Amino acid sequence: MTYFEMKKLNNSPLSFYTILFLSSLVFVFQSCSKDSLEEAIDSELVDTKSNPDMSEEEEAISDESVEDDNPNEIEQEELPCSVENQMISEKDGLVVFEFENEAFTSPWSLEDISAMTSGEGYMFWEGDQYLGSPGNGMVTYNLKIDKPGTYQFIWHSAVVMGNSGTDHNDTWLRFPDAADFYGKKGTSIVYPKGSGKSPNPEGAGAEGWFKVYRSGNNLDFKWQASTYDNNAHDIFVEFGAAGIYKMEISARSSGHAIDKAMLFETSINKNTAIENSAINSTIDCFD
Repeated sequence: MTYFEMKKLNNSPLSFYTILFLSSLVFVFQSCSKDSLEEAIDSELVDTKSNPDMSEEEEAISDESVEDDNPNEIEQEELPCSVENQMISEKDGLVVFEFENEAFTSPWSLEDISAMTSGEGYMFWEGDQYLGSPGNGMVTYNLKIDKPGTYQFIWHSAVVMGNSGTDHNDTWLRFPDAADFYGKKGTSIVYPKGSGKSPNPEGAGAEGWFKVYRSGNNLDFKWQASTYDNNAHDIFVEFGAAGIYKMEISARSSGHAIDKAMLFETSINKNTAIENSAINSTIDCFD
């Protein structure tokens, strides 16, 4: 209110001091009303956060529901299965896996000193040799086969002990629950000793195990797997139906290093399979 307005009011029936008193009352009333309104709003907010009719358990459930509705919440990824509960899955007639991806115990040794290997490196046996007695230091792989049929087996291996291509170059291999397991060269077919089938190859063998070797003066890693001494036969496995099959290996020669293993359905060319060997098969978990 300006000075001239106040002066004009002072000449009116209501005195200047009366007007001043009434203005003070209005100010106090507005202040009280504002405080009361803020208190009412605060009280309403408290009531919406804590319902006196809800138990502590119900309030906790209500809070969890609010958290579950958060669209920005990130779900925790499932932990991978243990090595013992994993299976290597065939796809399009091909199974490829790192040899070290299983549960090995000493004196199996994991090494990574070669530019020719993949994964974490390669495995080799550095204990006593078991040239005539398979089943020592045994390791089992579970293979999930969706496409039944005949597969050839090869592995990527080297000799890392000595300088001879015919020593420290083999490991025992067995497929105990496959429909068939044999070596083949042309029309010649041989079966593991102790399998109940014949003929059997020259060289050591027992209880359905093949002695599987790599040969040649080049000791570095290469894809090859043979059986039958001095008459190399390729290795074949028949899977009669879709399912999970065991592949077992056990120690034979110390110094035989194995990087990867592979099975490919016989409709696939060997060179084509090797070209695709860099792509490992999916590892799934048992239910």
